Amino acid sequence: MRFGEMPDGSPVQRHRIEGGGLVAHVLSYGAVVQDLRLEGHDGPLVLGFEEFAPYLTDSPYFGAVVGRCANRIGGGRFELDGVAHQLDLNLNGRHHSHGGSKGVGKRNWIVESVAANSLTLRIDLADGEMGYPGNTTARCTYSCLEGGVFDIRLEAETDAPTLCNFAHHSYWNLDGGATTEDHVMQVDADRMTVVDADFIPTGEARDVTGTRYDFRTERPIRDEVFIDHNLCLSDTRQPLRRIGHLRSLKSGVEMQMRSTEPGLQVYDGYKLAVGPRGLGGRSYGASAGVALEPQVWPDAINNDSFPSAVLRPGETYRQQTQFSFNKE
Repeated sequence: MRFGEMPDGSPVQRHRIEGGGLVAHVLSYGAVVQDLRLEGHDGPLVLGFEEFAPYLTDSPYFGAVVGRCANRIGGGRFELDGVAHQLDLNLNGRHHSHGGSKGVGKRNWIVESVAANSLTLRIDLADGEMGYPGNTTARCTYSCLEGGVFDIRLEAETDAPTLCNFAHHSYWNLDGGATTEDHVMQVDADRMTVVDADFIPTGEARDVTGTRYDFRTERPIRDEVFIDHNLCLSDTRQPLRRIGHLRSLKSGVEMQMRSTEPGLQVYDGYKLAVGPRGLGGRSYGASAGVALEPQVWPDAINNDSFPSAVLRPGETYRQQTQFSFNKE
C-alpha cells in the first residue's frame, strides 16, 4: 500500500509480511522496518512512526538499513588501491557516518518481490555517490520464519573496488516502557574498539574485562555511563552463529541474536529526543530503545588490523542476521 511520498513525489510503499508468530511492516524508504509484532505480546518491538513524514525529518534511522558503509569514517577520508577518496561529511561537518546525508537509509528502494512471509528490496548506487567509487547494487530480504525468527539477508555487488558494510538499524524495546531500564543483554564479545572524543576508532581493540562494555554475562544495558561502541565478536566475517541476546525482565520477551558479522555496534539511545509521537502514540525520549547493529568494525578501511570492509568486482557481499523472539 502507499504509505507516503518522497520530496520528489515518488511513492513510498509499505508491505506486510508475517510468519512464525511475527508480523512486520516494511517501507520502501530506507528498507525501514516500520513495525514488528510478536504474537502474544502487546505492542511493537521496535521504535517507529505511524505516518511517513517524521521519517524524513526526525528519524535517527529507525528501522533502516544504513550504508553503503555503516558507522563512522574518520574525516570521511580513505585510500583504496592507492587512490584517495573523500566522502560526504555528514557528521558534525568533520566525519562520515552511515553512508552520508543521502545514504541508503534515506533513499527509496525498489520493491523487487513480495511473498506472504518475505520481501526483497533493491537499491542501485552510482559511482561517486556520497564520494564512494563504483556502481553498486544492493539487496535486502526480510523474512518472518518459523520459531519467531526475523531473518535479514543483505547482498551487494560492484563494478569497481569500493567500501561495503551495511547494517540494520532498528531500535529495540521489548516491553513498551518509556526506557529500556528493565532490559538485560548478553553479547559474546571479549573486546571493544576504543574511540576518541568524536567516537572515531583509535585503532585499538581493548579487552572488555572489568569495563562498562563487558556483556559476556547478562547484565542491564543502562548504566551511569552511556554506550555507543562497537563490541568485537570476531576478526573476520563468520558463518551464521549466535552472538548474544536481549531480554526484558518486565515483559518476559527475549530476543536471541545471530549474525555473520564481526562486530556489534551497541547504542543505548541516550541521545534520543524525538518530537513526533511514535507507534501507539508513544513519546521517544532518552534510552527509549537500544540499537544493536551487526556490521564490520567502524572505520575499518583506515585501520589495517580491523576486519575488511572492501568489496571488489566479481565478489558478492553477503550478510545474514537473525533476531529470534520468544516470550516466557
